[in-house]
Amino acid sequence: MNDGRDAAKDSSTVVTQSLRQQHFETVIFGTGTPAGRRFDIALIVLILLSVTVVVLDSVPELNQLVGDGFWYAEVCFTLLFTTEYATRVWCTHNRRAYVLSFWGIVDLLAIIPTYVAFLYPDAAPLVVIRLMRVLRVFRVFRLVSLFSELNEILSVLRSTARSIFVFLVMVMLVIIVFACVMYVIEGPKNGFVSIPMSIYWAVVTITTVGYGDLVPQTPAGRFIASLGMLVGYSIIAVPTAIITRKLWERINEQRERHPTLPWNCPVCAKQGHSIDAQFCRHCGAALDVPSDIREQATKA
Repeated sequence: MNDGRDAAKDSSTVVTQSLRQQHFETVIFGTGTPAGRRFDIALIVLILLSVTVVVLDSVPELNQLVGDGFWYAEVCFTLLFTTEYATRVWCTHNRRAYVLSFWGIVDLLAIIPTYVAFLYPDAAPLVVIRLMRVLRVFRVFRLVSLFSELNEILSVLRSTARSIFVFLVMVMLVIIVFACVMYVIEGPKNGFVSIPMSIYWAVVTITTVGYGDLVPQTPAGRFIASLGMLVGYSIIAVPTAIITRKLWERINEQRERHPTLPWNCPVCAKQGHSIDAQFCRHCGAALDVPSDIREQATKA
């Protein structure tokens, strides 16, 4: 008798697992399927609309004109995102890893403020908490990261981080030198009251912004300022060349790569996994890719 119940229970578990993979997991994490792409696009649109509502709600004139319309729209968006968050937690196999991941925390923080507003509508700190709803826009980066092009750019930025850091250190040294020279030449009588103020001027000048709130008055100071402007134009091309060279190398490598799975990791949302991969190459989470997705990737 008990064996029959256990068998029925196991059968029910298998059916639930199959339903979860076919109707939810494939749609949410299968970026190469038409349904998965439609889901991502719809979610991006909803996120952008919800952030737009928050931005417009901060304008006093619009807030008075629309009245409670913004609030009702926010409630609807929150219900939709709550459903989406609960579905992700339900269908992912490593729930703890997703909930504690960066994107899992962002997903949760994006829906909490509205529920807090129901409990404490007149609380003073609520104004700050509601601003956390703008975090939803960061979820766009999670969805956009499903595309290989952005992943390539992020990889290039990571690989060139040391070179860019060294470049920024050199730029800071140049800025400090210009600031000290200008402080000595112009002095407090012309607005350069301190070296930090001179550093501010050097940053504005070398970055070619030129606010004009602090300008040299002496011929020697203007000569130094002219050199700073020329140096600023010269150094702009350095990080561009570094990133462009590395990106070109990555593009050439991409042309020689083997096909990868159109499936993003349910925890870190990254791609680039080999067709026979069972675990994420970035965070080690189980991928649990349906067999039909692997077959499609192999044929492609």
